[in-house]
Amino acid sequence: MELETPETPVALVVGVTGMAGLSLAEALKKPTALGGPWKVYGAARRPKPTWFSPSLLDLYIQFNALDPHDTCKNLSIISEHVTHLFWVVLQAHDNEEANIATNSSMLSNVLHVLTSNSTTSRLRHVTLQTGTKHYIGPDLDHAGPSDPPFHENMTRLPYPNFYYVLEDLLASYSPAFTWSVHRSSIIIGASSRSIYNMLLTLATYALICRREGAPFRYPGSRYTWEHFCDASDAGLLAQQQIWAAVSDSAKNQAFNCTNGDVFTWKAFWTVLSEIFGVEPVPPCGDIAEFNWVEEMKEKGGVWDAIVRENGLHETKLEEITCFGASNAVMNFGFQHVSSMNKSREFGFLGYVDTLKSLRKWIERLREMNILPKT
Repeated sequence: MELETPETPVALVVGVTGMAGLSLAEALKKPTALGGPWKVYGAARRPKPTWFSPSLLDLYIQFNALDPHDTCKNLSIISEHVTHLFWVVLQAHDNEEANIATNSSMLSNVLHVLTSNSTTSRLRHVTLQTGTKHYIGPDLDHAGPSDPPFHENMTRLPYPNFYYVLEDLLASYSPAFTWSVHRSSIIIGASSRSIYNMLLTLATYALICRREGAPFRYPGSRYTWEHFCDASDAGLLAQQQIWAAVSDSAKNQAFNCTNGDVFTWKAFWTVLSEIFGVEPVPPCGDIAEFNWVEEMKEKGGVWDAIVRENGLHETKLEEITCFGASNAVMNFGFQHVSSMNKSREFGFLGYVDTLKSLRKWIERLREMNILPKT
């Protein structure tokens, strides 16, 4: 573990094994990290996966944030050290009331431990990652009113959303600590532990098509095939979160975080087809012609065979994919695009080429032995 002084910033990344969490740990540990050098603690509900490098953390903590006693037991040993909390974890349920109860309880339990002793707490800033469900609502199959590009001062939608509740929870602690909210788009990164991993979902779909000699059919609509969408590179998201955590001008602000460009699913599909050597098939009409979600429910055995034959890190198709959520995104009736103007005006100028990002993270998933090397 690195030596700690009273001035050392100490980060606790909750959800460290997900796409955003892994990139945060890597970014914080770089010698060039803003505000550094950092001491980095990482936490997750499950044991550390084999692909996670131990050099990225000074300490890995396994605990159940829904259990206040387990949270206190495992975080009390570091509660007087943590200066920055990076909250990049979520649990998803079938209804928003359950999402609100679960996710607000987890964050409340952690904040309680880190702030319970006001005289010894060092917590200065909390980073909250949310997403564009802030603008379109929690039900992707029945997305609410939208008027892209989405911008941060849009009025909240008039129905429950756990993102709103988490934002209000942080604001209620003012002025004990400052906070920042980061609204990502579709996150492109590398992990087998993220609930919503569209890249891994599409990669497994392509590999299953290749194995079965089936065409790589686009499951979305003609509209999304031809119109614009955006994405958030996990590394860029980490950079923005660290920037906001150490920049006075960014305190108590919400920021969109996308790559700064747009893409069409036609272009995205072309790149995936080239990478995995499959035949791309565009949509024929305005509505998807086949039930992709139901079809993929029957492909778990095919993925098991791919894992076994290539000696991959053991995963189950239903645990590493989000076919339902991906299907909803590829059938939106609007362009899924967020404005990055506010972020730029406040001083964060990072950007990423999305199609290059796609290739980079596929290669990273191969290096992590989550996807086959070829």
